[in-house]
Amino acid sequence: MLRQQDVGHRIVVRRIVGIREGRPLFSDALGELVELSETHITLTTDRGRLRVPVDEVHRAKRVPPARRPTATAVLAVELAADEAWPAPVRGRLGDWLLRSAAGWTGRANSALPVGDPDRPLPAALDAVQRWYADHGQPALVNTPLPLATPVGAELDTRGWAARPPVLVQTAALGALPPGSPARVDLPPVELTDSPSDAWLAVVAGRKGDLPDAARHVLTAVDRARFAHVYADGQLLAIGRGTVTGERRWLGLTLIEVLPEARRQGLAGRVVRALVDWGVAEGATHAFLQVEQRNTPAVALYRGLGFTTHHTYLTRVAPA
Repeated sequence: MLRQQDVGHRIVVRRIVGIREGRPLFSDALGELVELSETHITLTTDRGRLRVPVDEVHRAKRVPPARRPTATAVLAVELAADEAWPAPVRGRLGDWLLRSAAGWTGRANSALPVGDPDRPLPAALDAVQRWYADHGQPALVNTPLPLATPVGAELDTRGWAARPPVLVQTAALGALPPGSPARVDLPPVELTDSPSDAWLAVVAGRKGDLPDAARHVLTAVDRARFAHVYADGQLLAIGRGTVTGERRWLGLTLIEVLPEARRQGLAGRVVRALVDWGVAEGATHAFLQVEQRNTPAVALYRGLGFTTHHTYLTRVAPA
């Protein structure tokens, strides 16, 4: 049966669709698992999104991906994402990265165990815990899957918990569909070199107070733009774009539309504006990170042409 770790991966579901002459009739669906709950399995297929009630499922299992990303490809995206979300305090354990940003966001306050830690795995994880203890923080480890599967297995034996799975989604910028024609009834997207106070207030409302470390994470990237959408002087939507990495990755973060302005297409317009800027900066691919349980955002990004490249779990040390 499926588990939360299967979210973001390719699965096949055999469902019961009827009864004929006392025998069940089955139908198979193949696609990417985007949500797994107690009542439904949701996957995206070539024909669109499919939501299957659990009581209709005869069998469901994970199957090999149509195209599995190489370890090199996963590493490239993860390092570009690290550059795009730079923690002000950093350390190294061989190839592993250790990051601290006063506790602001998991990504900037977790170890990234990619490459060789230059010591046996158990000793490496002991060193990670000591480093975070020295910085007065609980130890967190981001495990990109399947690249960091051995690390995840060792953490399992140590009783580390896991936060909800995160989908790392990518798209080739040249393959993205063109943006819809600008609607005269919608305000334009403004891109600036630095975030406005109103922009920062929206982020603070979503992620908590903004210490100096948070401002470093947001702004300490050479090539970055901050998207603002205003109407009548009120900020309605925001977004952040960065260009990092050897493959010139456009990173999309903090795409947010205020509740009163949702369902108007503003999020898509923000993404499109940042994509156009990224292309002008020489970016060839884009990435973003979204929790698998955030089904509206997953659907939005799929509609814009993004697909899941790999997933990661943030692992939390026992108290």
